[in-house]
Amino acid sequence: MKSNVVLIGMPAVGKSTIGVLLAKTLLKSFVDTDLIIQSKCGCGLCDIIEKEGTDTFLKIENDIICSQEYSSSVVATGGSAVYGKEAMSHLQKDGVIIYLDISLGEIEKRIGNITTRGVAMKNGDTLADLYKERAPLYNKYADIIVDCNGKTAEQTVSEITEKLNIIFR
Repeated sequence: MKSNVVLIGMPAVGKSTIGVLLAKTLLKSFVDTDLIIQSKCGCGLCDIIEKEGTDTFLKIENDIICSQEYSSSVVATGGSAVYGKEAMSHLQKDGVIIYLDISLGEIEKRIGNITTRGVAMKNGDTLADLYKERAPLYNKYADIIVDCNGKTAEQTVSEITEKLNIIFR
């Protein structure tokens, strides 16, 4: 049986917030891959993207995710983790992948200033472009899809827990 729960989804969907609550509920450790990247690189995600470029950031993200061992953990990934085939394969080995799905309109309401969030996107791309590009990848990797529109973090955690209980009966 897989021991990890891996959260994927767009920026501002609540992967980190939901991840902490879910880890408490499931009695697991919590890991945020964005925080690991920041710690290893010694600067914020937006600084890495600004200095190194999006492609280099994505390689760093992929490599760091692959270098970590996760055990009995809830892992919140950055929204761009799905670009790393090796990273996703590594996470799938011992993890149930949960896509926290949310509408573009809801993301736009929540996100605030996208430039300060450290979002890996091509120059000139909009949030809509990013959503259109990433949604198929999230769906591809997901074992479970949870619709987060109009739900609190607690409601989302409850739904995830119910779906995990069905899988692990």
